[in-house]
Amino acid sequence: MGDRFGYGEIKLFSGSGSAALAQEISNYLGVPLEEYDLVQFPNENLFIKLRGSIRGQDVYLIQSMGPPVHRNILEMLIMIDCLKRDSAGRITAVFPYMAYARSDKKDQPRVPITARLIADMVEVAGTDRYMTIDLHAGQIQGFFSIPGDVLTAFHILSDYFLKKDIQNGVVATVDLGFAKKGRNFAEKLGLPLAFVEKRRQGDRARPRSTTIIGDVKDRDVILVDDEVLTGGSVCEAVDILKENGAKDIYMSFTHALLVGSAVEELKEKPIKEIVTTNTLPIPEEKILPNMTVLSVAPLLGEVIIRAHEGRSVGELFNE
Repeated sequence: MGDRFGYGEIKLFSGSGSAALAQEISNYLGVPLEEYDLVQFPNENLFIKLRGSIRGQDVYLIQSMGPPVHRNILEMLIMIDCLKRDSAGRITAVFPYMAYARSDKKDQPRVPITARLIADMVEVAGTDRYMTIDLHAGQIQGFFSIPGDVLTAFHILSDYFLKKDIQNGVVATVDLGFAKKGRNFAEKLGLPLAFVEKRRQGDRARPRSTTIIGDVKDRDVILVDDEVLTGGSVCEAVDILKENGAKDIYMSFTHALLVGSAVEELKEKPIKEIVTTNTLPIPEEKILPNMTVLSVAPLLGEVIIRAHEGRSVGELFNE
């Protein structure tokens, strides 16, 4: 993994929001994490100083935008500026989870499009490329003017369920907005598809799960979504699936935010297995006995190698 395109060697940096994942990627690549000093002053200002030169090198900064969101975002931006000013050959921001991805349009008057703002900040800081996993909406890629690799945990999650060989199963999506990705999941597993329908009662009301489109009676259900925040939607979906005669219920999602009472609510529900990934760090106290956490480190590690060597990423997925 030497100097192939004038960018020098791979240099890996870990932000404090992805320390464990960055170490896994480091182990996969056989490339050590670079050391730096990070100081927070009494006024909460952050200061970063590299311990070695990265002039002309191919630098990858791994930092998810999970809680504490604003600290992690600003730390990433300051680090990118620091890398740029030390004359890195190329800087790639690797954020497995992108914050504010739901704020991707003006869906009511007098609101911001914060996802675009985040993209602009990442670019202005000095990023040359970016990598992320399962953006909430694919069109957010258009907010970036720099090239990027928008990856998916679809193959990691679906391969896991393929090995379980669920015979009398059905894939269900938490809402109609996830229908297309749910259909892909169902096709790969060779299973039928169902949808949990949610409707708002009034402009400001929280969407409520109301009915099932499709047949789940006496079937094992794999409930799929992209992220779980408070757990409200998935817990309602589990209830309505059970009311409609579902047998064992599995959950599959990429980003485990699990804030507020999410863990307690999931613990109370009749879920056979919760399958997610480590795009965000999951504290030990939030890992339930029925939870399986699959690692995205080999995926990101392989894409980093291919980006460094100028090889196709699509070939990884036969695309």
